[in-house]
Amino acid sequence: MLTISRHFVSSRLLLAAFCMACTAGAAADSGIALDGPRGGWRNGALAEERESAIVAAYPKPPVDRGGQKNRTLIEGQLRHAGKNRQPGRLIVNGIDMPLYTDEQGRFVKPWAFGPGSNSVEIVAPGGTRRRLQFYENHAEKTRSRLRIVLGWDDAHAEVDLHILTPDGEHAFWAQPLLRRGGGLDVDSVDGGGPEIFSTAAPVPGAYLIYVNYWGNFDAAGYNFDADAHDKPLITTRVTIVSNENTPDERQETLVVPLRRVGDLTFVRALRYGEKK
Repeated sequence: MLTISRHFVSSRLLLAAFCMACTAGAAADSGIALDGPRGGWRNGALAEERESAIVAAYPKPPVDRGGQKNRTLIEGQLRHAGKNRQPGRLIVNGIDMPLYTDEQGRFVKPWAFGPGSNSVEIVAPGGTRRRLQFYENHAEKTRSRLRIVLGWDDAHAEVDLHILTPDGEHAFWAQPLLRRGGGLDVDSVDGGGPEIFSTAAPVPGAYLIYVNYWGNFDAAGYNFDADAHDKPLITTRVTIVSNENTPDERQETLVVPLRRVGDLTFVRALRYGEKK
């Protein structure tokens, strides 16, 4: 019996090693490298030591103008992107947006993850996928009661998220923080976003959501050339998340087109926490 048990255990170990090798090989064959965040049990405070690196993104290092801390980099490479590359897709906790890269296929995206279980999925243009999950266990992070995420489908357009709160405050790139807490966690100026507004203690009442086609951004910097973007019609996606990472979580996504530099478009009035 002892010999059989040892043989059985050895076989299980060999099988596990073989499966791990197969998984690693499959990940390599997918052509997707996902260097961060790491899966598993994660203390966000350890990851945020790289806060200064958040300025690195496509197509060249811009300034992330979000006012909050505890942001995390989603970074990696689509190895087979090539110069005539098509965008992949970035799916974070069910929120889907285009993923643009440089000529080597590299990407870097800042994100504000809340406590609890989170998922990141990268989808290459050919449809191959790489997915990871982690549990955020940062004691100082508070759970978002209201989160609004903006993404868009033009790598060279700069689109801004504007939120007017029920108590008259205006959260946007020049004034990211609210006096009562919350505001823009992330304001990524290039490559399709994201821009993320969140608050752990929403003021009851109507939140007015706008998107503004502010201008364009390329290797030379900002410009307002009407032809400097990639698409004649830019499609923005605004996702509203309430009670994030709880059994009562709800998501709603609205699609808003933008045509011209300077367009300021009303998305919707969101009523939060009011008694009927």
